[in-house]
Amino acid sequence: MQTTCMERKLQLQQLEELRLEAYENSRISKEKTKHFHDKMISRKEFSIGQKVLLFNSRLKIMAGKLRSKWIVPFVVTNVFPYGVVEINSAGTDKVFKVNRQRLKLFHESFVPEDATVDELSLETPSYPPAVTP
Repeated sequence: MQTTCMERKLQLQQLEELRLEAYENSRISKEKTKHFHDKMISRKEFSIGQKVLLFNSRLKIMAGKLRSKWIVPFVVTNVFPYGVVEINSAGTDKVFKVNRQRLKLFHESFVPEDATVDELSLETPSYPPAVTP
């Protein structure tokens, strides 16, 4: 009777050791995953005077594959700690405070002055002329 009691205590002790080892392995795996994730994140740093685009959070309500997720360029007027950025709308002169995760840099396209730009209207399709044999 006493040997079975000792065997049972030994089994419970081994089970507890396995549980603690699994817990430790899980913690190490989570730390490695977090380190990899943090390494891959690009930090967005903005400075005053930069042009930025604002993420359109209302887009989820309105479906549209071709609709842009970003709203027209704004100008950064102030940068606060903890990720808050104050932006100014050029057209309406309204000032907003938003989180920097909702912003991305606006890269203006460079078009030389002597270049010709063709505009195509997507509302009226144009077809190539029919070729008759």
